[in-house]
Amino acid sequence: METKIFQPDQVEAAAELLKQGQLVAFPTETVYGLGADATNEHAASDVYAAKGRPSDNPLIVTVSSVEMVEQYAQPLSQPVKQLMAHFWPGSLTIVLPLRSGTLSKTVTGGLDTAAFRMPANQTTLKLIAAAGIPIVGPSANTSGKPSPTLASHVFHDLNGKIAGIVDDGPTQVGVESTIIDMSTDMPTILRPGAVTVPQLEAVIGDVRADHHHVGANETPKAPGMKYKHYAPSAQVEIVDQPADFESAMKWAAQQAEAVGVMATDDILTQLDLPDNVEAFSLGTGLESATHLLFAGLRHFDVESEVKHIFTEGFASDGLGAAYMNRLDKSAGGMHFTNK
Repeated sequence: METKIFQPDQVEAAAELLKQGQLVAFPTETVYGLGADATNEHAASDVYAAKGRPSDNPLIVTVSSVEMVEQYAQPLSQPVKQLMAHFWPGSLTIVLPLRSGTLSKTVTGGLDTAAFRMPANQTTLKLIAAAGIPIVGPSANTSGKPSPTLASHVFHDLNGKIAGIVDDGPTQVGVESTIIDMSTDMPTILRPGAVTVPQLEAVIGDVRADHHHVGANETPKAPGMKYKHYAPSAQVEIVDQPADFESAMKWAAQQAEAVGVMATDDILTQLDLPDNVEAFSLGTGLESATHLLFAGLRHFDVESEVKHIFTEGFASDGLGAAYMNRLDKSAGGMHFTNK
């Protein structure tokens, strides 16, 4: 299969492929998504096959309007309407109870809920509107690998497996959306993202966080709750304290293989890097680090031969909750201790 590259002014052609049941990757402000008709069982199944994604890991449904959500979800509550008014288009995904028989069971993982998002990307909103259907939107990468923040990342993973990619340049946020479950009595954050707990509580009051790992016999309500995610081939280790990077570099200097380090500029400029260490800058602080995290992991996974990646950690509050959630998963929970 030839994977065609579409520019933003070619969304009509890309929309035709979606209507035909084909797979088309699309840009959002967070990461690139892999689109398919959310009402088409066969198309949804093809998404799982292209990504190598476990079949019980539900897919986010991406829409171009609130009205599109209302065609498939049960009547929206006032708090849900408030969230949509405040954060859409944007980096918030909302889990809602469905009208019976409206979406593919493959999309929902057999659940009676679905996760909806309207991204803050005009190209993709035009794409969905032109197709006239909601589209699934998991990250457009091989399952388990770092999420794509450039069209070239998508092409690397999925060339020949999907019909097209809409290239709208680099994403802005760099990690996936916050997911909030509004199908239960207490609003619950299932995955942290750019929209933080204080921001949500300012709109609808108390919310709780539930980032627990779903068991082998459970079906997760949202992506990122059950399976390994965001992991390059190299072992990632989280360095919690800036002072510990010096010890990490001493350990690296004793290794025969190449080692990577991902940190902000303040740390990198103070390090005496051994010859076998390659550095990737995470910019000036938490916001830029969040934006560049997946790009750095992909750099070392595709363009380098490092076997170990030391990566800067941040406090797990606000945007840091999203950053550390992704970094912890990529590291498999491994933190650096003086070796």
